[in-house]
Amino acid sequence: MATPTLDRVLTSAEALPPDEREMLENLLRQRRIETWRRDTAAEAPQAVKAFRSGKLKRQSAHDVIARLCAGAAGSSGGLHPTPNRATLSA
Repeated sequence: MATPTLDRVLTSAEALPPDEREMLENLLRQRRIETWRRDTAAEAPQAVKAFRSGKLKRQSAHDVIARLCAGAAGSSGGLHPTPNRATLSA
């Protein structure tokens, strides 16, 4: 059997009935989420250790998001602009 390529997989997915395509999309999304959760859980002990040793500092979520958006401004597929505090509290 030939190794699946992205093109073959997409062609096969497009041949599915609409309800099965939607099911496939949901399954793929759920699997990506589960993979992210496992990866995050595996990295958590190291992050906690780094925080407790002083290598990581406390920061507000707003500041972290602003810095992420500023760093992604020049990259393709960057993050959305940072909402201001008035927008967040509205």
